[in-house]
Amino acid sequence: MDDVTTRDPAARLLRLLSLLQSRTDWPGPELADRLGVSTRTIRSDVERLRDLGYPVSATSGTAGGYRLGPGARLPPLLLDDEEAVAVAVGLRTAAAQTVGGIEETSLRALAKLEQVLPARLRPRLAALTAYTVPVPAGGGPAVDSDVLAALASACRDRRRLRFDYRDHDGNATVRDTEPHRLVSTGRRWYLVAWDVDRDDWRTFRIDRLTPRTPMGPSFPGRWMPPGDAIDFVTKGVASTLGPCRTVATVHAPAAAVSERVPPVARVEHLDDARCLLHIGAATPLTLAVYLAALGLPFTVDGPAELLEALRQVARHCTAAASAGGAAVPER
Repeated sequence: MDDVTTRDPAARLLRLLSLLQSRTDWPGPELADRLGVSTRTIRSDVERLRDLGYPVSATSGTAGGYRLGPGARLPPLLLDDEEAVAVAVGLRTAAAQTVGGIEETSLRALAKLEQVLPARLRPRLAALTAYTVPVPAGGGPAVDSDVLAALASACRDRRRLRFDYRDHDGNATVRDTEPHRLVSTGRRWYLVAWDVDRDDWRTFRIDRLTPRTPMGPSFPGRWMPPGDAIDFVTKGVASTLGPCRTVATVHAPAAAVSERVPPVARVEHLDDARCLLHIGAATPLTLAVYLAALGLPFTVDGPAELLEALRQVARHCTAAASAGGAAVPER
């Protein structure tokens, strides 16, 4: 510890606060050693932090210790350089996502952060902003931030959750679940949960559910089926992308195909040169365009409507290529 921090009470107080925010529990003697002062000085500094509104609690034990806990109001936070840049980038990203009501809040928080950001960090943030292009939400349905927070709390605390749910066809049901994880596919948010009445894992569109309060009793952890929550969501959603679905054999590695399809499409490895693409769309023509846009050789066995749509796309593309730069005839 440098002499300036040891001698200057304000600098020492900021350093103490930074240490308390970095981990849950700190023994008093260890804090004293880090700051180069006595345990009596640490006790005095902790009292000063409490006077400033920081909820520092003392922990029992032979050595004694301190913990920074939640309080009635949010005190100032100390961030290092990497944390400050990460928070700023996260706020910019959040402003473009599909969480309803959070866009303006994210921009307000970002403005406050940028106002106090040290000059040495501004070029890094400016470069990230200028040369990073986030994928927009794509017009997906917005979810309420309060609902999202309530679901996250239920997952964290392992509390049973009942909610009203409206399915794809508009049918309303009441579901009793053990919530597991929240998954965002970019356009939509999903809850992965164990459906108590159906005795199986299910995925639920969060924009279609309304939680009932209060939450139910706690439940023990449950083993997730093979694959993580993301795979579970993508496999389930891929089967409901639209009434027209197919499984295409793409003559390219699975990794290369995965980079060209939306996250809800499922890619299944066959060998180093082939994979299966499980994909669907609202209409055969839309699905044909999706497949053609891969820019990779593929084969499909059906359905018949898709095969006809592929022929139609091929005819139009061939005609356009044959015409070259010729003027388009007037209608």
